[in-house]
Amino acid sequence: MSVRRAWTVRQGSGAVTWFEVRLAFADGARVEALAAVSEGGVCLEDVRGRPGLSLDDLAVLAEWLEEPLAEACVPPPAPGAPAARRARPQWPRGTEGRRLVAREYRAAQERGADPVLAVMRATGHGRRASLRLIGQARDEGFLAPRRARR
Repeated sequence: MSVRRAWTVRQGSGAVTWFEVRLAFADGARVEALAAVSEGGVCLEDVRGRPGLSLDDLAVLAEWLEEPLAEACVPPPAPGAPAARRARPQWPRGTEGRRLVAREYRAAQERGADPVLAVMRATGHGRRASLRLIGQARDEGFLAPRRARR
């Protein structure tokens, strides 16, 4: 099951948030739903199933979706509260942070993935800040020098 926030619309003093929900079963069946969550509760806006769903299946679907939607819902900020800037994963500073940057960098290289992009994803920083962290990890000896010195 996957639950992904699609969009949020302010409505008076509250908000309505829509979620895209996907369920996949071992036998190949799948269900996709669009659910609207507000202070009044949960409302299923659109449901598509392959194979089609019976009325009994639809009744059970609401039970399946209740807990994952509750986990995915984060109450909107209170009116007048400062809006949160972008959420960034907690990343340690100093030597420990540079050690973790080097670990992410090397792991991406071994997978054949872009190591700078891997560091960007792990730290939540943009390309420039991630390159600066990688450079600092090189300076501390956690990564090999970029070029061989002559």
